[in-house]
Amino acid sequence: MLFVCVENSFRSQIAEAYFNAYAPEGWKAVSAGLTPAENVHPNAVKLMLEEGIDISRKRPQLMTRELQENAYMAVIVCSGSLCPVVYTKYVEEWDIPDPAGMPLEEARKVRNLIKDRVLNLVERLREGDIQTVCRV
Repeated sequence: MLFVCVENSFRSQIAEAYFNAYAPEGWKAVSAGLTPAENVHPNAVKLMLEEGIDISRKRPQLMTRELQENAYMAVIVCSGSLCPVVYTKYVEEWDIPDPAGMPLEEARKVRNLIKDRVLNLVERLREGDIQTVCRV
């Protein structure tokens, strides 16, 4: 599983962390971005610590061809025209607003939205229902 956004500093890091916390057996997520930031956004770290998940040691990484080739599915978590094009067997687009410039309370709502989407994705994977919700 590959979660992708522009800087790989907030949305995709949160999605990766939730997915790995709740993933079905045999599934693992990584995240990447088109133009990775230097560090994970401090508010992303704070918001995930509220959930008992520490992402403070994570580092944004560049989305490479190798990451795409090794991923069965990609989820594009960003919104707008800067979102990357991803080449994996299945792609899902979530259109999540960028919480980086938001006050913590608003960013918390985005975190909760990501959590809900990840839990829904995990459930669909457990049910084997991935092809009906992803574009091929």
